[in-house]
Amino acid sequence: MTAEAAMPPPPPLPGKKRRIGVMTSGGDAPGMNGVVRAVVRMSIAKGCEPYGIYEGYEGLVQGGDLIKQMKWEDVRGYLSEGGTLIGTARCKAFMERPGRLQAAKNMVSAGIDALVICGGDGSLTGADTFRREWSGLLTELVDKKELTSQQVEPFRHLNIVGLVGSIDNDMSSTDATIGCYSSLGRICEAVDYIDATAFSHQRAFVIEVMGRHCGWLALMAGVSTGADFVFIPEKPPSENWEDEMCGIISRHRKMGKRKTIVIVAEGAHDLSLTKVTPTKVKDLLSNRLKLDTRITTLGHVQRGGGACAYDRMLSTLQGVEAVEAVLDATPETPTPVICIIENKIVRKPLIKAVEDTHEVAKAIEAKDFNRAMKLRDAEFAEYHNAYMTTTATDQPEMRLPKEK
Repeated sequence: MTAEAAMPPPPPLPGKKRRIGVMTSGGDAPGMNGVVRAVVRMSIAKGCEPYGIYEGYEGLVQGGDLIKQMKWEDVRGYLSEGGTLIGTARCKAFMERPGRLQAAKNMVSAGIDALVICGGDGSLTGADTFRREWSGLLTELVDKKELTSQQVEPFRHLNIVGLVGSIDNDMSSTDATIGCYSSLGRICEAVDYIDATAFSHQRAFVIEVMGRHCGWLALMAGVSTGADFVFIPEKPPSENWEDEMCGIISRHRKMGKRKTIVIVAEGAHDLSLTKVTPTKVKDLLSNRLKLDTRITTLGHVQRGGGACAYDRMLSTLQGVEAVEAVLDATPETPTPVICIIENKIVRKPLIKAVEDTHEVAKAIEAKDFNRAMKLRDAEFAEYHNAYMTTTATDQPEMRLPKEK
């Protein structure tokens, strides 16, 4: 054991002041750096000590130089940077109790008694598990003589606050996740570029976007770009979707439209849960409609780049609220997740939000698509109806009778 590792943990800060660790976990999302900046600076403003935990849960398990105290100037310029500057990594060790035991030891050794975590539902679920086990982990560390009871006593309670960083906007209980609007903007920009070449050559393009379990990106990209057809997991097309899609696109072409755009979420499927692939859609357009059709998979370009203005604002306001939540917390306070509802920053119970999110996947698996649509945020079904109305060329039910 090194001399540094053998050093006793620093004493707790006086009063309600805390040592607050901030980390990013899971897939990176534009705006995560804004969270880190806001947590660091708000912590300092409140007289607390912020610590950056580098490389996500891997840094928590490895400890050492991956846990660093951060100063005000350390986060200068973070807002305009894409990705996450403190890193993220998959960590199998943290999924097992020995890994969490080592993480607890590293936190106590650094004197950290609160964590703010920005990530997806899997990362946040892991954080809540860590908090629930915390007392038992400290007892085990004492029993194994890795720490003394005097060393762990000031750190008997761990408070965790979650923020949702996800480009998919796939978490229930919030209107928007950090990064989703930046990603949507990137998709719209790419589709606009593709639009130009599609128009020039009278081509059709099938564009695959991210969204394994959530169709928000695909749907909102369809609304924003005027796509001819959209495939999302929550609302599969009708049984005869091939005829329906080809019929809509044929009518558009007969009305003089020179280009065709079909957007497919990566988790798209039909009513029987059979995957709808971009290749299948392309073959339909090529063989049945004789359109010169190409596939474009946007892939990780959707994640990259700096955050849009909305995500910079959201990440800052939620990061500030996360520190407030840490300082307000008691040992009995359920782990909160910071959300935005109707433009108000609010706290919601983390586990309830995660459970509601998983209910969507269960509803889809059970082919209860109406329930899946209702479990998304309040406007999701409205957006879908708006898309269907504004993209359709022939809606007899909306016409006035001939006599009128």
